[in-house]
Amino acid sequence: MLTSVVSVLLLAAMAGSDAPSAGAKTYESAAGFVPRGKIDELVLANLKRLGITPANQCSDAVFVRRVYLDVIGTLPTAQEAVQFLQDKSPDKRLVLIAKLLQREEFSDYLALKWSDLLRIKAEFPINLWPNAAQAYHHWVRASIVENKPYDKFVRELLTESGSNFRNPQVNFYRAMQSKDAQAVAQIVGLTFMGVRAEKWPKARLAGMAAFFSQIGYKETGEWKEEIIFYDQAKPAPAAFLFPDGTKPAAMADRDPREVFATWLTAPGNPWFARAIVNRTWSWLLGRGIVQEPDDIRDDNPPENPELLAYLEKEMAAGNFDMRKLYSLILNSSTYQQSSIPRSELAKSEAHFAVYPVRRLEAEVLIDAICQVTGTTEKYNSPIPEPYTFIPDGERSVRLPDGSISSSFLELFGRPSRDTGLEAERNNKPNAAQKLHLLNSSHIQRKIEQSPKFNFLMKNNKEPRGIVNALYLMILSRPPTPAEFDVVAAYPGKSRDAVVDLAWALINSSEFLYRH
Repeated sequence: MLTSVVSVLLLAAMAGSDAPSAGAKTYESAAGFVPRGKIDELVLANLKRLGITPANQCSDAVFVRRVYLDVIGTLPTAQEAVQFLQDKSPDKRLVLIAKLLQREEFSDYLALKWSDLLRIKAEFPINLWPNAAQAYHHWVRASIVENKPYDKFVRELLTESGSNFRNPQVNFYRAMQSKDAQAVAQIVGLTFMGVRAEKWPKARLAGMAAFFSQIGYKETGEWKEEIIFYDQAKPAPAAFLFPDGTKPAAMADRDPREVFATWLTAPGNPWFARAIVNRTWSWLLGRGIVQEPDDIRDDNPPENPELLAYLEKEMAAGNFDMRKLYSLILNSSTYQQSSIPRSELAKSEAHFAVYPVRRLEAEVLIDAICQVTGTTEKYNSPIPEPYTFIPDGERSVRLPDGSISSSFLELFGRPSRDTGLEAERNNKPNAAQKLHLLNSSHIQRKIEQSPKFNFLMKNNKEPRGIVNALYLMILSRPPTPAEFDVVAAYPGKSRDAVVDLAWALINSSEFLYRH
């Protein structure tokens, strides 16, 4: 597509590395790290002990793009970016965070994360089947919309009985590759305690598995429907043992799942709050306080134990309100740091002294490309239930079933949803991805046939206005003077220039990465 020397220089300037390249002033403010609350005090104290200098605060242009992507998985529109950049209010970041947490896209994006962890997938090897996958995803998203307390959300997943079509929560027990009690216990530990229980001593795992040994599965006359229930006909195990080594009181005729859920979600439980705050921190800061976020164990200690303990306490005191937890982290100076380190990068990232540069997830990336070009994407399912091809206009982030996919999603590392591990998602770039973005007819058609770019050219004859609009649409900021000089030197016709500039910006590290 781009052939001129000027165009090649533009692409090189925009996409030369994973780090931002338009100049430090574009990406960070002059303000240093100023603690805004307990999170920052604990992070800063740890950094001082280690001799690490935290990054400066990020610029407004970086912040508006970052917080939209991290909270709702969507780029700000050009109008939203301009509105924020022109706002002179000292509390505008706080106000924007509050607004984004109430937008419906927050529920879409968080439901995507939970769909990965809960393995919401109709086809092999999970085999929820489409009706159940759709119902399960709807329940997860509806729970987020109503801001259901996290402890209640988990309790319903662990204790519900009934039809997998009519009581969607029971699909938690169906979305597993084995119904063996120990396999179920391992999934419960991974999902809600952040542990790899298969590495525990046998007696410890067996004691936890006992709580899931009387789950019954019964087919009905309706195709692919299944009833999940507490099956008292199954013999009770010899010993129930909580993971902390304690034994439950007399079980009587209680469903053991309810007994376990009560223990798990109780205030002060040593795993419950810790696992979700550590996982949420990793979603927003690129890595867990314990890393990996689903591998909490004694010989994998947290980087900042005091920080983890504080967030645990705040989560429980806030009645397990996920939006409160998000707000607490997002409003911290730690989250709002620049991606330009002031100490050695590896140490800075490990101890939260810089915002980590990370490539957009597959779903977020294709939605962003569709948003800036005004195009749609084709998604398909291997079976015609309820339909083979998803109607045009659906955002990738909103797809309810891991079996619904596209070649782009597969290429760019969308997880298979087979295990529920965070590491199933692969955001590391590779040569095939770069070639697809640079040379594929798929991306070329979106840019060349873009109704947004065509509208822009028809309604704005001033070159500076067109360039400014493209930068705001694609990068959520205006161009720097140096960037505009490079673009102004382009010798091609106006339409070719717009197409080539859009192509260069979409292929830039600044577009493809969070920063």
